[in-house]
Formats: sequence, structure tokens, C-alpha cells
Amino acid sequence: MLVIRRKSGESFFIGDDIEVEILDASGSQVKLGIRAPKEIPVVRKEIRLVSDQNRVAARPIPGPRLEQFIKSLKSPSADPIRPL
Repeated sequence: MLVIRRKSGESFFIGDDIEVEILDASGSQVKLGIRAPKEIPVVRKEIRLVSDQNRVAARPIPGPRLEQFIKSLKSPSADPIRPL
């Protein structure tokens, strides 16, 4: 991790296209301004974590065991309590 000290009103660049400016620093909070191309998403970490968790939770369960289970539910002679 690179650590950079900046005062209010100062800025730094990430690559050629992204500028981060310190707008205000008081107490334990820092207010940042970020200039980046529109195609580069700028998202708070907690939002990304929730989004990643939602994506994992929404993905289908792969594998033949799920297919076997679904078939056993559709079959009238199947014993639904039987383990897979």
C-alpha cells in the first residue's frame, strides 16, 4: 500500500486519467474529490462488498446433485426423505 500525505487543496494522480483532491480534512474524516473518466466506476468499498455478496448468493448451485434432487421431487415414486 502506498501512503501519501496531502493537505487540504492538494491532489495526486492515479495513472494519467484519475485525479484525487483533498477537499477537506478535519478530525477523523477526509473529504475527497475524484476526477475520473465516466467509464471508470468509483464505488465505496462497503457498496462493493454488498454487491459481491449479492452476486454470490444469486448464482445457481451447479452440479449433478442439484439435478438429482430436482428429479427426485418430480418423480411420484421417489422418497423425498432419502439422502442424495
